[in-house]
Order: sequence, then structure tokens, then C-alpha cells
Amino acid sequence: MLGVVSLILVILAAGVSSAAADPQADDLATCRDRQAEAQARASACDNLLKADKLGGKDKAIALSVRGNTLINKRDYDHAIETLSIAVDLDPDYVIALNLRGLAYERKGQDDLAMADYNLALQKRPAYGVPYNNRGVIHARRGALQSALDDFSLSIKYTPKFLLAWTNRARARTLMKDFDGAIADFAEAEKIDPAAPQIAGNRCITYGMMGKFDQAFADCNRLIEKQPKNVFAVNNRADVSMMKGDLDAALKDYNTAIQINPNNVRAHSGRGQIYEMRRDLAQARADYRAAAYSLTKFDEPDVARARAKAQERLAALMPQTPAGAPTGRRVALVIGNGAYKNAHALPNPPRDSKLIASVLRDLGFQSVVDTKDLTRDKFFQTLKAFAEEAEKADWAVVYYAGHGFEIGGVNYLVPVDAKLTADKDAETEAVALEQVIAAVGAARKVRLVVLDACRDNPFAPAMQRTLSLKLVDKGFSNIEPGAGFMVVYAAKHGETAMDGDGSANSPFATALAREIKQPRIEIRKLFDIIRDDVWAATRHGQQPFTYGSPPGREDFYFVAGK
Repeated sequence: MLGVVSLILVILAAGVSSAAADPQADDLATCRDRQAEAQARASACDNLLKADKLGGKDKAIALSVRGNTLINKRDYDHAIETLSIAVDLDPDYVIALNLRGLAYERKGQDDLAMADYNLALQKRPAYGVPYNNRGVIHARRGALQSALDDFSLSIKYTPKFLLAWTNRARARTLMKDFDGAIADFAEAEKIDPAAPQIAGNRCITYGMMGKFDQAFADCNRLIEKQPKNVFAVNNRADVSMMKGDLDAALKDYNTAIQINPNNVRAHSGRGQIYEMRRDLAQARADYRAAAYSLTKFDEPDVARARAKAQERLAALMPQTPAGAPTGRRVALVIGNGAYKNAHALPNPPRDSKLIASVLRDLGFQSVVDTKDLTRDKFFQTLKAFAEEAEKADWAVVYYAGHGFEIGGVNYLVPVDAKLTADKDAETEAVALEQVIAAVGAARKVRLVVLDACRDNPFAPAMQRTLSLKLVDKGFSNIEPGAGFMVVYAAKHGETAMDGDGSANSPFATALAREIKQPRIEIRKLFDIIRDDVWAATRHGQQPFTYGSPPGREDFYFVAGK
């Protein structure tokens, strides 16, 4: 009997040794395991895909895991491409369909997202996650009953899905079913009592109920644990607004903006306070900072705040008095070169000086020429220029310096920026939206020129997080609103050349030369500049223009005779 046991142990040991010698078998098991740690699973699936040893359903699983990682990095185009291959390999793999729907949603393509969610539910009606995701789209569109129905189905089929409980609680709050919302938060606490979204969102529910002590207790408890949680700070400000304590609300909105100067909700809320206090210039400045979006996706609370800002900005825009002089043109020219935490750029101050001089020669009534802006000074300068733009027909911003794209958002870089991780861009850099907002009040021409598609100087040492896509160079393509032009010195994803260190950059040289030519309409002008730079750099750099000024009128830097 002992001999038999020993033999079995030897065989088992041999089996273990054999399995350990087959890393692909381990990777396959981990890749298939939905309960595995996320990073370990992603690595295992990637190893198998690189080895090209998978086919059929296993390959679909591995591609879906990779697609999920790409979504977390906000690389939605590649996520959709990857997940589409997974769906082709296994059309019934509903996880891939749901993930592709999420990628479409984050790109702002809600109809395509809905189609994928619906198809996933058609194939597996008891799959809870797509109901939740579909409910989020309904909530963003304001269809609260449809959102509520979908969140309820998500809970029915996936009772331990915390996000569905908190989302239904938020929908019930907006529908003023406060008791139902509080009950949902209580169920969410049974799943994870420490989940921050419970206290953060319940704070608003209690506020709308008029139970301000409970509301502040929830928000305060979360902010004590996470002092830089802007969502919680904004929610506490909103509750103070409900209570009528404008001073407390203003203090929190200011804190949120200090943490993240690009925050839509804080600017929208602060704008409402300034409007109530009849400080309309400041109210318009905040509404502008919140109103102009270059991204197609907003979370529901951000979408509501942006819509409010757009509505109030339209109502408060100053009207041109009858008989007022026309043709006022103003410009802001920025050259950032003396970077403190990245390699310095010698050309931007030189380029900005050249462009400012040319604009003055062309008769611009106001040209603000500024250099080496810190973060705080950058925002102050944009705010002051926006007030000038309100009184102008043309508003032009020219920026030279470091700039790049992270997570689908384009950023300009102040000289004191410290970006040790990609997520720091939100708080350390200036979103392009804020620059577009600064020209937004001009009556006719709203132009932003970016001589800034340079390599990301922070990329080599910058920590990459799972929640953000990091781009090492260039800007991403954008779609500005009607009546705006944004001109890049280089095509998206490419870098612009600085020149040889003593001369101006190829783009600044071409721009300064061509805008002095009479009777060249502004749209054609930038086509000519593109061709000039393309030729001067021997096809190494191609400028690119997005958007257009109003279509029923021609615009010239030099009208001529």
C-alpha cells in the first residue's frame, strides 16, 4: 500500500513539474480566468497573442482583455479595432460586444454603443452589465425613466454589481424618489461599505432632501480621506448652493479649480454664483471655461454642468451696440521656453516676438505679447484676454512651447509644470479647451494657432497609469465648434521643428511671411502656409487646420485694395 502511495506522489510531482515547465499553459489558464488580478490577466493574454498560439474563442477572450486595457488607457480607436476582431472570431462573445459598446460610448458614438449593448442583450438577456451601460446613456440624454428601468434590470441579473445600485440611486435622486435612492445606497453599502461613490453621491441626495447635516457629513467624511477628490468637493459646493450658503459654495468651487483648473463643474457652479451676485464679467469667464468642449464624451453630471454653462453664457453675452465700430482685432501671443522641469526651448520666445510684431504691423488694436507663463499666470492671462475678446471682432491666440495629448485631451504646458505621471496633466497643464474659451466671445474670427506639436519632454520618466493613454508626441485631432479655427504647426501625432536654434521655426517663418500678403482669405492663407512648411522641411512637417470661421463672409489679415 505504501508503494502505491509513493508511486502516485511521484506521478503527481512529475505532473506538477511538467505544468510548471509550460508557461503558455499557465498564461492560458490566467487569461481565461475572469477572477484573476487584472494586470496579471492582461499580461498573460498579451503573451499568448504575441506568441500567436491562439485561435477561436480563446483568441477572442485574449483580444477582449486587451481591448479592455485599451479602453482604460482611453485609446478607443485601437480598442474598437481589437474588439471587432474578437467579435468576428466569436460573434456570441457578449463580453466583447459590451466592451466595444463602451469604447464607442467613450468616443461619443452613442448610437453605435447602443447597438452593441442591444446585440449583447439579445444574445444573453440575463447579462447585467450592458443594462447598466445602456442606462448611463439614457441618463446622459435626460431619459431618466429609461435609465431607471435599465439600472433595475442590471441589478436584477447582477445583484452584486455596486455601480448599478449607485447609478440607480443617482437616477432616483434626479427623479426626486429620495427614499428609493437612500435604500439603494444602503444596498450598495452591503456590497462595499467603503466605496467612495456611495458617500459622494448620497451627499447630493441628502442635500436635495434638505437634510443638510447628513449631506455635509457624507461629503466631509469623503473629503477628509481624499482631500483632492474634486468630485466630492464639487458635490459639497452644490449642497452649499442648495442651502443658500454662497460663500461656502464659492470656497469649495475655488478649491476644486485650484486642484484642477480645467474642471467643468466647478467653473459652471462658480459662474452661477457670480451671476447671482451680478458680477457678470466673471460669470461669463467661468461659463466660457466650462462651455467649450473638444471631447465628445462627458459623464452625466459634467454634461449637465456644461449644458448649464452654455445656456447661461448665451444669455449673458454682451450685445454689440448699434452703430458701434467694427473690425476690432485683438491677439494674445505666448512663447514658453524657460521650462523648469523639462528641457528648455530656445525658439518659442523668439517666434512669439516675431508673430507679435507682425500682428501689430497689420493693425491689430491690441497685441499681448507674453513669455514663460507659469500655470497660474497662464490662466490669469487667458481670463484677461477673454474679456478683451468680448469687445472684438477677431480674437487670435498664438502659442509656441511644449504641448501634447494625453487621454484624448490636448494640453499646453506652463513653464512650472511637474508631470511625474500622465494623470498630472489635468492639474498641471492647460487644456486646449481653455484657450478656445478665451477666443470664444469674439464676434467673427476665433483663431487659435499652436506652434507646439513637439515631443512630450516628460514622456521618458512619466508614469503611465491604467486610466490614461499617454502620447509621446504631438496633439490629437479635434473638432472645434462652429465658427472656430484651430491651426496646428504639425499634423496630429507628429512633431514640429524648432529651427536651427538661431532662426525662427519653419512654421513661424511661413506664418509671419504669408499673413502680410494682401487679399488672401484666411482659409486659403493657412493652406499656403501648410504648403510652404511642407516644402521648407522637405516633407518633414505638415501643418493642419481644424474648423473654420463663419462661412458667409471672407476674412483677410490684410484686405488690400
